[in-house]
Amino acid sequence: MKILAFILCILPGFAMANDWDALEAADSVAIMRHAYAPGTGDPSEFSLGDCSTQRNLDDRGREQARKLGAAFRERGIVFDQVLTSEWCRTRETAELLDVGPVIETPSLNSFFQSAATRDRQTEGTLELIANRQGRLMLVTHQVNISALTGRGTRSGEVLVVRMSENIPEVIGSILIDP
Repeated sequence: MKILAFILCILPGFAMANDWDALEAADSVAIMRHAYAPGTGDPSEFSLGDCSTQRNLDDRGREQARKLGAAFRERGIVFDQVLTSEWCRTRETAELLDVGPVIETPSLNSFFQSAATRDRQTEGTLELIANRQGRLMLVTHQVNISALTGRGTRSGEVLVVRMSENIPEVIGSILIDP
């Protein structure tokens, strides 16, 4: 295990989990995949305005979000804005974190079912990051994070990025297991 950790530390593009120091960079942005929600995608009867039709956080996911929020607050880390997709699992994650005002933001909505809006949403999210004022956290979905950073994430994982020539560069990762 120690050898694997060492290899991941020296390979470019990899960061060890719980790199809290990365958030100290003045231009850093936290991008989080929603907390643990069992399954993949959403049911066929999915409706954006009806949480009962969506894949949602379970007790493990809620606890994961609360623990992560507590870890942020223990370190004195709060955000001026916490932008979230309109999906119930992302909004609930953002609210349970309790690290700043939560604002639903359509460009963070999942395009898992259809990639037709991928480029437009990714550009919109990049604009939000570029025009941010203050400390910013995004709570979104795996597909959105991959489109932005080229990296996958685990449920509840936070990637810390900074903009480099209009491209988010991953400088750290934080994960609290459910």
